Amino acid sequence: MFEPKLKSEQTDLLMKAVLRLTSVEDAYRFFEDICTIAEVKSMAQRLEVAVLLRDHVTYQEIARQTGASSATISRVNRALTYGADGYNRVLDAMQEQGELPE
Repeated sequence: MFEPKLKSEQTDLLMKAVLRLTSVEDAYRFFEDICTIAEVKSMAQRLEVAVLLRDHVTYQEIARQTGASSATISRVNRALTYGADGYNRVLDAMQEQGELPE
């Protein structure tokens, strides 16, 4: 069974709150309230980097397309390869639902 590194009562509350979001509009409302604009943009950028890495796009092209630093690209790549499998599980589900390009 997966044991998260950052598990606590506070993070449990956050994860349960995220699971209650039922629409893109709800998600925008929640994340606008809970995060700064920079934090949301940073998370969105990392997710886009993950999509491109899974498509075997080069670091240089990813940096050009997303504006992400090589450090960010490397961090996302490390998470894709050695992390908790969060990116892959979410991206696989989105792909199955047709929410990502094939």
